[in-house]
Amino acid sequence: MFLFLVVALVVVVGAVTLAIVGGGDGGTLRDEPSQFYADPLPHDRPVGPADVDALRLPTAVRGYRMAEVDDALNRLGAELAERDARITELESALASADAQSRQQPFDRRPDSGFAPPGGYLDEPGESHR
Repeated sequence: MFLFLVVALVVVVGAVTLAIVGGGDGGTLRDEPSQFYADPLPHDRPVGPADVDALRLPTAVRGYRMAEVDDALNRLGAELAERDARITELESALASADAQSRQQPFDRRPDSGFAPPGGYLDEPGESHR
């Protein structure tokens, strides 16, 4: 029994020694990327298609962090709603300006009731006195 314990102790010490000495990359752990959301969406300008394509949300143990995904989607939704409202406003302003221009024909010279000092010329070279 004593011999069995000595052999088991030698095997355990040998395994631990091999694990420490031949442990791969020097025994240091590699740096993991941060799992916290760093809001890559720009705050100084509207979000563009390239920003949405570059958006990478951090993962948690069971998928994505729901609060951070909700924040990003809420911001995108608010900006899209703002853009849609602005587009609707501009389209209605354009339509009303177009309708107004169709109702009033363009008049180059409004009739003021006065003739120019030399009178009007009906034909080139003809003058009225």
